[in-house]
Amino acid sequence: MVNPRVALLIGLLSISIFPVLVKWAPVSGISSAFYRMFFGFLFLLPVVILKRKFIWPEKDLWVPITICGIIFATDIAVWNLSIHYSNATQATLLTNLAPAWVGIGSFLFLNDKPKASFWIGTFVAVAGMVVLIGPEAFLEMKLDKGFALAVLSGMLYASYMLVSKSILNRVNIMSFMTINMAVSSIYLLVICVVLGEPLWHFTPVVWSVFIIQGLICQLVGWLAINYAVKKMDAMRVSLSLLSQAVVTGLLALVFIDEHITWQMIIGGIIILTGIAITFQKSHNRSAKKT
Repeated sequence: MVNPRVALLIGLLSISIFPVLVKWAPVSGISSAFYRMFFGFLFLLPVVILKRKFIWPEKDLWVPITICGIIFATDIAVWNLSIHYSNATQATLLTNLAPAWVGIGSFLFLNDKPKASFWIGTFVAVAGMVVLIGPEAFLEMKLDKGFALAVLSGMLYASYMLVSKSILNRVNIMSFMTINMAVSSIYLLVICVVLGEPLWHFTPVVWSVFIIQGLICQLVGWLAINYAVKKMDAMRVSLSLLSQAVVTGLLALVFIDEHITWQMIIGGIIILTGIAITFQKSHNRSAKKT
């Protein structure tokens, strides 16, 4: 069995490449989202068929799995648009306000209520966000289009985490991913057609980017993250994914020459500290019990 924390790390690294690829490839964010899901589905399908990993879910799970697919697809499309209207690091950071939304949703709708360590870690991590983006962005309420889309993406991200957690307790990951990506692909294709988004006549480089997005960012990344969600607390997983902003920032510096300031570095360190608090507190509680 794979250690869920190792799976979470693999998923984190895989999805952190995505904002850089979106910013680098000069195509519509919605078209990019469609091909990410479509190629991910194409890569997964033969594995599921040949290894006989697909099991039909119970009837009462089809609606929530379909909803998950629509939420995830909408999240990816909105996030892609936010990246185009902002920069890769800030768009990723605002999207990953999701842990706060997951905590609120868990408190309101789930029996597994957030512990004090979660809120402390979230507070520290959000403080890191303020430092990374700059306090003036919050104090002056500069809610431009990119900012608003990224926050909306974070809410959708949190909704996906909460809904998928309950589903993954009752269905295997391969079956869930197969249906989820099929629904997402169809949904995004319809949106592309309705809005007149481009679907072909791309350069070989852009097609290569689509394939990398589908294989690495979608398939490998979300197989690993869904495994972690199934085995771990959804709130802790969502908070851990805040470090994606740090990884994306470093990748953006290397590949698309986005400027990284000392303010962003310090903010990133504070974010990682907040994430560490939740795991350290959990570890200490386990030690006391033994």
